Amino acid sequence: MVKIFVVSEYSQQPPDPWEGRRKIAGGPLYDLARVQKLAGGAHQLQAWTEKCRKDVRKWFDDDLERVARLILWLKPKDYKDSEWCENGKGAIAACDAYTVNVVETVPTTGRSVCMEYFLKFAVSKTGALVLIVSCHA
Repeated sequence: MVKIFVVSEYSQQPPDPWEGRRKIAGGPLYDLARVQKLAGGAHQLQAWTEKCRKDVRKWFDDDLERVARLILWLKPKDYKDSEWCENGKGAIAACDAYTVNVVETVPTTGRSVCMEYFLKFAVSKTGALVLIVSCHA
């Protein structure tokens, strides 16, 4: 059995035994203004799961500054839910999930489209990083 360890700042303990994703009631877990302040510099963001790293490459050309801008655009009304997530290496984090709609211009056509992005993140135990768990359209 893999030993599970919590890397997020959220102080409650995960379900025991650990059985994958679990919703957490009473969210959001993290103050959005604080997360946005932390995300003000992409150097304080970490794509925490392999799937997230792939999605950041696919949707954002591997540019965490663009992900930081999405976090800065979030409003409290964009909150979806909170849940425990695993990174595939035995670490788990309590995460908040948000969706945000952004009007973007398609480079090849010049047309505007409304994109809905899904972001899931946690604040690290040290309080210095935003762990991006999921980031995709």
